[in-house]
Amino acid sequence: MTVRAAIITAAGSGSRLGWGIPKALVPVDGVPMVAVAASLFADFDTIIVTAPTGFESTFIKILESIIERPTSTTVLVVTGGATRSESIAQALAHVPNDADVILVHDAARPFTPVAVINRVLDALAGGADAVVPVEPVTDSLKRVIDGVVTEHLDRSEFARAQTPQGFRASVIRDAYASASAAGLSAATDDVTLVAGLGTAVVVVDGDAHNLKITTAEDLRGSHRGGYSRAGFASDTHAFGTSGELALAGLIWPNHPALVGHSDGDAAIHALADAFLSAAGLGDLGAQFGTDRPEWKGASSVQLLRHSMQLLADAGWVPTSAQVQIIGNQPRFARRREEAQELLTSVVGVPVFISATTTDGLGFTGRGEGIAATAMVLIERGDAR
Repeated sequence: MTVRAAIITAAGSGSRLGWGIPKALVPVDGVPMVAVAASLFADFDTIIVTAPTGFESTFIKILESIIERPTSTTVLVVTGGATRSESIAQALAHVPNDADVILVHDAARPFTPVAVINRVLDALAGGADAVVPVEPVTDSLKRVIDGVVTEHLDRSEFARAQTPQGFRASVIRDAYASASAAGLSAATDDVTLVAGLGTAVVVVDGDAHNLKITTAEDLRGSHRGGYSRAGFASDTHAFGTSGELALAGLIWPNHPALVGHSDGDAAIHALADAFLSAAGLGDLGAQFGTDRPEWKGASSVQLLRHSMQLLADAGWVPTSAQVQIIGNQPRFARRREEAQELLTSVVGVPVFISATTTDGLGFTGRGEGIAATAMVLIERGDAR
């Protein structure tokens, strides 16, 4: 089985955006850019994120609270360097020795289609040592010296490089070791260093939607007129003293119900709230609050169905959904697949659910209730 690692470069200052905070913390559709970018690699074995000095703990909190991932995935935050190359070198030192392939991606490209990532991985699996996704150049190219055109270039020989760029692990390690020995250069991407050793770089198709956010204008354009949005939400309910627990759409005998206006299903509430937030449809309270008596005691599965209908009516379709349940009870793993199948049938795209405890800390650790977080992606229905 191929061991995969992803490095997310997020140590830039973002001065050209003008937000006064590191670029990777700037929200895109309500979610920090770094979280959206890192979540693209949630099924990798290791994700390493480079952070600006002094913001390491902020990055850790964001990634821990927003990225839902398999429990086998390791997420690390390392301090970046003064240049992109220095940051990658720092991250490479933390990539496990057993990694077979390493993908390097810019946090400033948060909307990379999964198909682009898969094309890079497929090329590596096919024997390539280094892979870069590219888009063709559509403008005429001119060489200009001192304000005068000196040469008309053939644009068919040029392409615009994107990320993620993929490498056989030994290849990128050797490239950075060689560059370090020579005094790390300020290479703008990693295939440049790899090609410097004579390694062939294979190209795959990029995507026009794989936008890099650098300026305020890029940030406005990244929303693509509402093409894609992310939503994040959390929900918490205390255990009552009677009834049966409803969680992730399932009934759990021998566990008391959670207290709530409907059936208190914290997992579904977080999921529905994330979808509503992403679509700009308010929050759970606005749609199903205590001023709506028809939802009192209702099944949260029906609440989720209604939320998905509201989404559809507003012209949005879901593309990704992840939920994490936080609590000591019930033991969720034995019914994970059952819950995922149920929620997937309602939402229309795979819903992945993870569960964790807090090692006895807090109200969930004391067994007083259950919390849940959810992250979703949606896109305009006419964008497919």
